[in-house]
Amino acid sequence: MHNNKRLPLTCALLASLAGAGAQAEIKLHDDNRTTFSTDGYINAFYVHNDVDRPGDQFDRRQSRVKMGFLPNWIGFNFSRQVGDLKLGARSSFWVTINDSETNGTETGIDVRQFYGTIDGGWGQVLIGKDFGLFARSNILRDELLSGFGQASDTLGLMDGSGVSFGNIGTGYPYPFPSAQITYRSPQQHALKVAVGVLDPYDSNEVGGAGKAYQSAPRFETEVSYQTSLGATELYAWVNGAYQTSENTDGSVEDVTSRGLGYGVQAKLGDTSLTASGFNAEGMHPLFSNNLGQANLKEIDSKGYLLQIGQQIDKFRLALSYGRSEDDGNLLGGEADYENKAVLLSYAVNDNLKLLGNFSRFEIDDKQAGEIESTDTLAVGAALSW
Repeated sequence: MHNNKRLPLTCALLASLAGAGAQAEIKLHDDNRTTFSTDGYINAFYVHNDVDRPGDQFDRRQSRVKMGFLPNWIGFNFSRQVGDLKLGARSSFWVTINDSETNGTETGIDVRQFYGTIDGGWGQVLIGKDFGLFARSNILRDELLSGFGQASDTLGLMDGSGVSFGNIGTGYPYPFPSAQITYRSPQQHALKVAVGVLDPYDSNEVGGAGKAYQSAPRFETEVSYQTSLGATELYAWVNGAYQTSENTDGSVEDVTSRGLGYGVQAKLGDTSLTASGFNAEGMHPLFSNNLGQANLKEIDSKGYLLQIGQQIDKFRLALSYGRSEDDGNLLGGEADYENKAVLLSYAVNDNLKLLGNFSRFEIDDKQAGEIESTDTLAVGAALSW
């Protein structure tokens, strides 16, 4: 995969999520060691879902116009060189184009990034709100990032006003944006380390007369290594999260939440191979912020994602297979979640990409058998700047 053949959005998103600032940007000001720029992304898909679930009340075909795995967003970036330090900031505002389903003309603004950075020869410190480190590279290296991916009816995605899920729940959980203080080692090194303290999530069970508390913050980290072996570029990573949650009511058990993510991506010319996975305990199998889930101490989940991508001039073809398993707390029974997908894209120019994505999502309850099989065809376009 050649970066210069991909839509600049992907570069911008990868860079901003990695804390390095956007690259596909429009400079609004660049003077006296101070810069201010903007970047953004707009996408829409025609989506056709064919749902097969037990019970005639669920079997249906649904056509919609929706955004894809990525919402629409606009970002603003600031930097200033002050002596040996480079001070920076980023804010990004993410919106859905489908609010009219439930909110009329009201559009909610989702602020997923609002942080400042301090860079020096020793590395970088980020303060503010940004995506978490656990499962971060797992999602950033997903070939379906600019596509559509899975849209489970059981999980409420087919009729909802939000995004599709890509491979969330079928290979990795979502690294939820959170308040944090994170250190990153210098960018020029092949081995990179990120260590962060994050605002903890309430992970205690519902019940008892006491109050939940976390005597220590949530700790997350990611270690990555990038190198070249002949004509092959390799990128490997390991990331993790750890948190304990207690309760002033002694009858409520403590909860330990921990997760481990890992993966490797190899690029040889125009071909890329990606394999990643995760294991988690005491965490929601879909969202790292636990989404108000009760009885988290009983939750165990794991998953993996296998992909191959091929660049052919301005076309890119990607094949994807993702699978997650949870022990029964998400839907009330042990289940496997599986997504098979193919994504074809065409870069019209540096700012416009045409996209076609077909996915088959399945849920298999280990006691009741298959409880959903949904085919999704999404055809659309994405603009970036």
